[in-house]
Amino acid sequence: MFRISKKESFSKKEAISYRLIGFLIGIVLSGIIIAALGYPVIKTFISLAEGSFGSAIAIRNTISFLIPLSVTALGLSIAFKMRYWNIGGEGQILMGATAAMGVSMIMPASTPGPLMMIAMLLAGFVGGSVWALIPGFFRIHMKTNETLFTLMMNYLAICFVQYLYFELWKDPAKMGFPGIQDIPFKARIPYVSGVSLAIVAPLIIVILVFFLIKKTKLGYEIRVVGESEPTAHYAGMNVKKIMFVGVLLSGGIVGIAGAVKLMGSTGTLSSSLGGGAGFTAIVIAWLANLSAPMIIVVSFLIAALEQGTQFIQVRMGVPAAVADIVKGLILMSVLGSEFMLRYKVVVGAHGAKNKLDAIPSDKEEVHHVEPIVETKENAL
Repeated sequence: MFRISKKESFSKKEAISYRLIGFLIGIVLSGIIIAALGYPVIKTFISLAEGSFGSAIAIRNTISFLIPLSVTALGLSIAFKMRYWNIGGEGQILMGATAAMGVSMIMPASTPGPLMMIAMLLAGFVGGSVWALIPGFFRIHMKTNETLFTLMMNYLAICFVQYLYFELWKDPAKMGFPGIQDIPFKARIPYVSGVSLAIVAPLIIVILVFFLIKKTKLGYEIRVVGESEPTAHYAGMNVKKIMFVGVLLSGGIVGIAGAVKLMGSTGTLSSSLGGGAGFTAIVIAWLANLSAPMIIVVSFLIAALEQGTQFIQVRMGVPAAVADIVKGLILMSVLGSEFMLRYKVVVGAHGAKNKLDAIPSDKEEVHHVEPIVETKENAL
C-alpha cells in the first residue's frame, strides 16, 4: 500500500536540483522525439538556443514574448494567492485589448498621443477586470466553480471579438475583407534600439504586485484568505470584499497585458491577439511559486523557449507540431519535477492504513494556518 503526502519543507538546493533534473528529462524526451522523426538532435537544440539568445534580433524577439507572458502571470498570481483559480487569462487579455481598441476608435483624432495611450491602458484595465468579475461575482455570492466558469469565458471573449472582426467593427477600407482598422500611429508604443518600451510595463507591475502582496494590509488579507477562508472569517475579515478586490486587480492587470500587446506588437484587434499567453501564464505563475520577481525570471525562460521553437521551424524546417511537442515536453517535465519536489510517495507500513488516511486532520490544518493568525497584528 502507498499514499501521496505533502512534504513539510524542502531546501533551495533540492528545489534547484529537482527543477534541473526535470528540465534535463524534458530535453532527453524531446531529443528522442526529434531523433525518431529523423531530425539531427544536437543541431536542433543548438538552433533552439541560437533562436533564443544567438543575436540581438533573437533577444528582442524573446523580450516581445516576455512582455504579455509576464504581465498576465503577475495578474493571475493575485487570484491564485487567494486560491481563486482564474483560468480566464486568455479572455481577459482579449477584453482588455477590445476595450483599448474601442477607446482608440472613439477618441478625437486631435487627442495627443500620450493621453490616448493612457486612456487605452486604463480601458484595458477596466475591460479585463469587468470580464474577470463576471465569474468572480458568481463565485463570491453563489459558490460556483470558478475554474470552469473562467475557462468558458475565454471562448465567449473569442466569439465576441470575432463578431467585432467580421461584422460590427469591420473596416470599410478593407474592400469587403474582414478586419478592424489599425490603432492610430501616435498610440503605438515606440521602440528604442529595436526594443519596445512596452518592457517597462512588466517592470513597473512586478514592483506594484510585490509591494501589494508583501507590504500592504490588502496583500496580507489576500494571503490569509488563500491559506484558509474560515481563518479569515474568524479574524474578522470581510472575505467577500477581499475576493472582489483581488479578482478585480487580477483581471485588470491581465487586461493591461492585452492593451499593451495591442499598442505594441499587433496594432489591431483580432481573436488571435492573446496567442495562448493566458494559458502559458498559468504555468509560469506556478513555476515561479507565485513570487512576483520570480515570475519575471520564469517568463523570460519560457519566452526564450517560445522564440527558440519558432526559430527551429524556419532554420531546421521542423514542423510547427513537432516544435510544439518539444516545448510541451520540456514544460511538462519541469511541472512534473515541481510535483516530486512538493510531494512524496509513502510506501509500506506507513502507507495508507485506511480510507481516511489521505484526509488531513483538523490538527494539521490548524498547524498550517496558525503562523499567519499570530502575525496578524504585526502585518496590520
